[in-house]
Amino acid sequence: MRIVDAGPLASVQDGGRPGLMRFGVPQSGPMDRLAFAMANAALGNPDGTAALEIPPAGLVLDCLSGALSVALAGGGFRATCAGVTREGAGVFPLRAGDRLALRPGDWGNWAVLALAGRLGVPSWLGSAATHAASGLGAGLLQPGTELEVTDTALRPERHGPFDPPPRPDGHLRVVIGPQQRFFAPEAMQALLSQPFRVSAARDRMGQRLDGPRLLPNALDMPSEPVLRGSVQVSGDGVATVLMADHQTTGGYPKIATVIGPDLDALAQMRPDEVLHFTAIRPDQAVRTARAIHEARMTRLAALAGPRDLGQRLAQANLIGGVVDARG
Repeated sequence: MRIVDAGPLASVQDGGRPGLMRFGVPQSGPMDRLAFAMANAALGNPDGTAALEIPPAGLVLDCLSGALSVALAGGGFRATCAGVTREGAGVFPLRAGDRLALRPGDWGNWAVLALAGRLGVPSWLGSAATHAASGLGAGLLQPGTELEVTDTALRPERHGPFDPPPRPDGHLRVVIGPQQRFFAPEAMQALLSQPFRVSAARDRMGQRLDGPRLLPNALDMPSEPVLRGSVQVSGDGVATVLMADHQTTGGYPKIATVIGPDLDALAQMRPDEVLHFTAIRPDQAVRTARAIHEARMTRLAALAGPRDLGQRLAQANLIGGVVDARG
């Protein structure tokens, strides 16, 4: 397949490089990890199979030869292929000569296009995940990029829509700290009682927020390891939530940390959308993360199972609209 048009930060991603932070290597991986897992599960792919991450500006590609099934998940994107437009999450075929255009819909920023096949892309330290700032990994997708997909398969028993990941509701749970001592009580109260807005200043490394200034009392702390989800505050009091390609160390104080399960929702929030932080204790964060993980595993297991004819008929539009007779 050949990339015809690609928004900034379109890339190949897999599950990332867990465990390499100790060597100063960022994990990277998908911005919306649930969408990534759902797209692969819907195709019956192994967990972590490399896929295409679609940025807010979308992606257009041509299928040059062969045929395969693909799965789209993430924000409310629209997929137009072979004269048919599909909205939201679903599995559908892509055949030689088809042009697939993926464009954002009424919500969300990121989508994942998983493939029933194996992407022939380079890896870096055992992972195809692209670190956008350096380009290391499989790399960013540019117009003219050609991708080879081997071991392709059409899986018509999986074709059809499926329930998308939930839309973000603007409520993010945080664990306070680890540098709350650098902030006056008024700043801590503002963090938890006042609204913030998602800023347009964002990339795969971090998301800046518009809202109350959380001015730190001091900035004389040594650099230390940072985590995905850290709410880092610069000297002017502006908060930034670190995302998938965050740096491995930083010297700004971190007033709080967004729990892992809520970061997918933040990644899908658009500029000017409002969010609120709610503090929970560390033990509550652990229990919450475990419960959400178990619920997600149950959902992914159900999605990974082949759908029978009854399920497919229940999801199909048999009355109106456009019908794709090819499956």
